[in-house]
Amino acid sequence: MAALGLVSAAMALMACSSLNRVSLAVPEVITPYRMDIVQGNVVTREQLAALQIGMPRQQVQAVLGTPLLTSPFHAQRWDYTFTLQRQGVPAQDRHLTVWFKDDLLERIEADALPSEADFVGSLRKHHDLPAPKPLQASEADLAKFPPAAASKSNAPALPLPGATSYPPLEPTAP
Repeated sequence: MAALGLVSAAMALMACSSLNRVSLAVPEVITPYRMDIVQGNVVTREQLAALQIGMPRQQVQAVLGTPLLTSPFHAQRWDYTFTLQRQGVPAQDRHLTVWFKDDLLERIEADALPSEADFVGSLRKHHDLPAPKPLQASEADLAKFPPAAASKSNAPALPLPGATSYPPLEPTAP
């Protein structure tokens, strides 16, 4: 009886160690869904190229959009920040700062910005999908169905309700 107890205890301990290995491997295989997080203003190289020193604030705002950060303590500075976090892809983090003097663009500081085509390409999710099958019917498949013009003319027309079938919106005076 003691030998049977010793064997069952040894088997239980071995089961715990294999269970531990499996429990450590599961998080590597199964990952929770994390949605894409996009924050801020997307500024591209084309928008940056459209800026010119000496432009008024309204034109800068027309090109770049409303700044993400404006400070009452730094009224002559606008900050444009963009962050994109996607599962399995390094986070994109870009900054652009413009300074004004007498409501005219004086200076620009920017990170390396992508072109518009590069940015749109980075948003696409790359999946290994099979090529779609061509949607073509053989003559034998088409012969199974009647021509479309004949089926329309044989269908009975449904009567449309007239305007008098609706109740009045306001009560009528007696």
